[in-house]
Parts: sequence; C-alpha cells; structure tokens
Amino acid sequence: MNIHEYQGKALLKHHGVPVLEGVHCTTVDQALAAYDQLGSKVVAVKSQIHAGGRGKGNLYAPDSGDLVMEGGVKIAFSKDDVKTYATNILGNVLVTIQTGDKGKLVRNLYVESGCDIAHEYYLAILVDRENKSVLIMASTEGGMDIEHVAETTPEKIHKISVDPNTGLLGYQKRDLGLALGLTGAAHKAFSKALTSMYGMFVSSDCAMLEINPLVRTADDDIVALDAKVSFDENAEFRHKDWDDLRDLSEEEEVEIRAKETGLSYVKLDGNIGCLVNGAGLAMATMDVIKLYGGEPANFLDVGG
Repeated sequence: MNIHEYQGKALLKHHGVPVLEGVHCTTVDQALAAYDQLGSKVVAVKSQIHAGGRGKGNLYAPDSGDLVMEGGVKIAFSKDDVKTYATNILGNVLVTIQTGDKGKLVRNLYVESGCDIAHEYYLAILVDRENKSVLIMASTEGGMDIEHVAETTPEKIHKISVDPNTGLLGYQKRDLGLALGLTGAAHKAFSKALTSMYGMFVSSDCAMLEINPLVRTADDDIVALDAKVSFDENAEFRHKDWDDLRDLSEEEEVEIRAKETGLSYVKLDGNIGCLVNGAGLAMATMDVIKLYGGEPANFLDVGG
C-alpha cells in the first residue's frame, strides 16, 4: 500500500525526523493560501501521485494530450509562480518514468517551504527477504538521477544490513554517516534522523521508505526533502488508521474490487489472463508465459 509524499512527511515528523513545513492542497486557491501561510519567499510546488520521477515528468492535458508543462515539481519564487504551477499541475496528467505512457491524473499537490541545500543524499530502507533483514541504502549522489547512479556507478551506493532482532546499532549509523562524508554536527544529525527513520520503518510495518533527496542544509541540519512510503499490507490488521491514508483514486479499480472480495490480484500490462490456485503456481505460470514470448495481463491467486 502506497501513500502520498505529504502523508509520508507527516509520518516522518511524528517520529521525530526533520521535515520542512508544508501544506496539502487540492485547489489553486488553497495553494495560494498555503504560500501566504508558510511565509517563505521560495516554495516547492509538488505534484502528488503514487509514482516516482515526478520532477522529470511531463504534464499533459487529459482531453487533448497537449503538453502543459515540463516537470511535476517546481520551485516558485512568488505567489504568481505558485498560481501558474498549481494551475498547470492540478487536473492534468503527469507522465513519469514509473507511470508508463498512460500517466496519472494529479488531484493533489503539496506546497512546501524552501530550503538552503548544501548537499543532496539518497537514503532508502527496505525489507531484504532473502537475508531476513532490513536493508539500508545510502548515497552521496542524491536527487533525481539515482537510477542512473545505480546503473553506472553502483559503488557509490552504500549498504548495511540490520538484524531485526538487535535493531540498528551505533557502529552501523557511524559507519554509514562516514561513508557519506558526514562529520561533526551533520554526522550527529544524520545518526539521530536515521534512528528515527528506522524506528518508523519497523513500528509502521513499512515495506519501503525512500527519501530522495535527504539533504544537508547550510547549517549542517539533516532534512527529509522527500518521502516515498509503502506499507506491508499483511500487517493491515495492526493499523486501523491505514484506511484514512489510502487514496483509492490512485489504485486500479479492478484491484480494489479484488481486495474487497479477498482475492490477491495485481493488474499488469500484458494480454494473457491468469486464474491460478496458489501464489507460487501463479508466479510460475507468469514465468512460463514470458518464457514463450507472451505477457501476462495480471497476477491472480484465488486460493491455496
């Protein structure tokens, strides 16, 4: 289950991770009021969809398909800029590297105070099922091009494995901070923020927490400038508040109906339907389809 950036930021703030002040908006008028409320001359106007790559995406008119604006995340230096960007974002389709050509209709945006950035880092916390551990990845090469970094210079991505039985240890925080070149106050702030992030990841039953970028400010503070959060739905029974966080408009209608009936269903891009009894057999069936040049239209486990 995915949530929006503004919801992830609220969760991070609740757990003690430094974030900037921001306001969730659904109309242009709300965005203009948010600019006045924040009192910051420079703000970021951010499209809110369940997909990454928003900054490098393009916005298109839903009816004509005409290009409206390049970039789904914009820096505004005035109230007029906020009006322009909010108008171009809301109600239009954002196409990113993760949405496919169809894109996603933008119904929400986030207006956030500006930040004096000294350096951008990348940080992600994931479940490592193979090693039965929590994997923390970090890099000095934060920002929009982390996929390129992973492909061309993987040595710039530093990894640590955390045993969930012992938790995140002091030397692991220290070593990761040093690997990122952090010293002094910045290293101390990073260790504190990482402790809070790990605590949130575990207590909230996250499947993934990705912050890109995590920034060091000119004052050596560490701030989460982004938040991509997904939850492990197997733990839904422990979190009754998840229903309030779910944005059904971002989910496939057929997947919503399947969930309501207790079926495990994931829509895919192929044209060969799969109706299978048992998750393992379903995966094997999809593998065979792809082996012979086909593309499955879905994953569906009806029991087993």
